[in-house]
Amino acid sequence: MISTANHLRIRLGAGSGSRPRSSIICGLLALTCLAAGPASAAAPMAKTAAPGFHRILLGDFEITALSDGTVDLPVDQLLKNITPQKVDQILAKAYLKSPLETSLSGFLINTGDKLVLVDAGAGTLFVPTLGKLVANLKASGYQPEQVDEIYITHMHPDHVGGLASAGHMVFPNAIVRADKHESDYWLSQANLDKAAPAQKGGFQGAMASLKPYVDAKKYKEFDGATELVPGIKSLPSKGHTPGHTSYVVESKGQKLVLIGDLVHVLAVQFDEPSVTMAFDSDPKEAQAARKKEFAEASKEGYLVGVAHLPFPGLGHVRQNGKGYQWLPLNYTRLP
Repeated sequence: MISTANHLRIRLGAGSGSRPRSSIICGLLALTCLAAGPASAAAPMAKTAAPGFHRILLGDFEITALSDGTVDLPVDQLLKNITPQKVDQILAKAYLKSPLETSLSGFLINTGDKLVLVDAGAGTLFVPTLGKLVANLKASGYQPEQVDEIYITHMHPDHVGGLASAGHMVFPNAIVRADKHESDYWLSQANLDKAAPAQKGGFQGAMASLKPYVDAKKYKEFDGATELVPGIKSLPSKGHTPGHTSYVVESKGQKLVLIGDLVHVLAVQFDEPSVTMAFDSDPKEAQAARKKEFAEASKEGYLVGVAHLPFPGLGHVRQNGKGYQWLPLNYTRLP
């Protein structure tokens, strides 16, 4: 049987010397390409993003923003003191629409002596697109067992659900702390009993999430402005919930204020800080707390961390006419 190469040589007249050797080579290459068939299909899409953590330095402290994922919120219906039509118009100018994909972040602070987590994410208490904080904490180089203290801004399920799993502590060595007014409200059986059916889940989620720590005597309340560890203190900012708390982090003259849920929708509430949220327990107090924080952050120029702004939720606030502007933090290269 004549080989493919010899067959090609015969057809090209290579045996009689009538064709140059280069013609034979070109013919062989062409035949090889045809035999190989069509190119293979494109690689399948990975369909996942990079691990959700972002790290900066604040003086001698290391700050790691941790993504818990995102949730689609019908903000045109949830925002108050504004019409749904106006919300839709504002979102459209920012190339957004409702339901709005909304981030949820926690913040890990390594002071050198203590590893402190501010808010624990939703765990399994919310939607499947949340509950990623622990995985991203691990991806960032830490383990849940290393966390010394957890400070809760408030006890809504998307901020405490990640504390426990199947009735067990996710952070077995951590002390959990929150303002006394917050735990008095959410951990009260009397408040649960008299709550409307649609609100009962919030109480039940808080109770289930905190119970393992309460039982282990690892839950400790504080009352108002308190230094919790050197460089971190609580700052009352109630209104979103009865004991909503911000946390002030300071090292070597640099300052970061973690303001929890004082703001939810970047495109709307900076230009119009009087706009409140349906989840606010006291809208007037929530509005006052937001305006106070915006004014102070703008005046002093310190860094702000926000749970529900686009990840990593770190930036500065600058006054802009009667409203304010959010300036996301520039990418930071660590030493």
